[in-house]
Amino acid sequence: MRNNPYFCYSKKNTVMKTIQFREAICEAMSEEMRRDESIYLMGEEVAEYNGAYKASKGMLDEFGPKRVIDTPISELGFTGVAIGSTMTGNRPIVEYMTFNFSLVGIDQIINNAAKIRQMSGGQFNCPIVFRGPTGSAGQLGATHSQAFESWFANTPGLKVVIPSNPYDAKGLLKSAIRDDDPVIFMESEQMYGDKGEVPEGEYTIPLGVAEVKREGTDVTIVSFGKIIKEAYKAAEELAEEGISCEIIDLRTVRPLDREAILKSVKKTNRLVVLEEAWPFGNVSTDIAYLVQSEAFDYLDAPIVKINTADTPAPYSPVLFEQWLPNKDEVIKAVKKVLYK
Repeated sequence: MRNNPYFCYSKKNTVMKTIQFREAICEAMSEEMRRDESIYLMGEEVAEYNGAYKASKGMLDEFGPKRVIDTPISELGFTGVAIGSTMTGNRPIVEYMTFNFSLVGIDQIINNAAKIRQMSGGQFNCPIVFRGPTGSAGQLGATHSQAFESWFANTPGLKVVIPSNPYDAKGLLKSAIRDDDPVIFMESEQMYGDKGEVPEGEYTIPLGVAEVKREGTDVTIVSFGKIIKEAYKAAEELAEEGISCEIIDLRTVRPLDREAILKSVKKTNRLVVLEEAWPFGNVSTDIAYLVQSEAFDYLDAPIVKINTADTPAPYSPVLFEQWLPNKDEVIKAVKKVLYK
């Protein structure tokens, strides 16, 4: 089993250690770079500065400047260089200081990385990971607080991963690096300091597999990324009122674990989807369509989706608090589908 590149470690009877989210990211990249010399990391400030969020701390010292590469502030340029290098046998990891900046290089991602395998008739694949923070991180203004998961997930040829804790982050990133197709790996500036347990030994988590983080019987809450914390808070409060919430962490939004969602909804008969994204044409919209088309007869209430307000993110802390989904909205949505 351990020779399998997608060996998945069981948490049971495993020696665990507690590390930060940023350390989980660094460990995943470092372990894979030790395993495979064709892997390298490039991006703004990833080398001399140890990463803008210290997610590559110590990697320059270990792997040297040929494998941990500081780039100019030119996402279009270094994204294209990295994608081109996959066609000569390399497996790059590209870090964006934020996925808002990936828009400068999105032509390379959408029109090249996502299409190389098909347009070459299978002669070339594109094993590359694009990673960095997504969504809001407090008072950073409208152009630094955007969630583009649904943009990338809309593109055939790309896989999109959004972990919510250190354990998932490390296991999923290792699988993403080993994948032979391009993977968008989205983190959060507000999670880099989060601590959690990860195994001491080797493990991976397969892409496209959701996890039930909390068992429940009354309502299913589907979410992913840092906003899922609001679902946990809501579930704790609702439990005091005798309401049992089942929480599914998608972990990967493309490919989507359709079976996990449908199985849960068929058990609870109610669905709330929580997502940090604008309300039009997003991941939660697709989930709502999936459930109403394949599990309509199991629903005892209309599906409720919770998103940000349909405006650019405000800078004002008072307005920002109203813009971003929170536990109170989750509680209100759960009671709505329960007719309470």
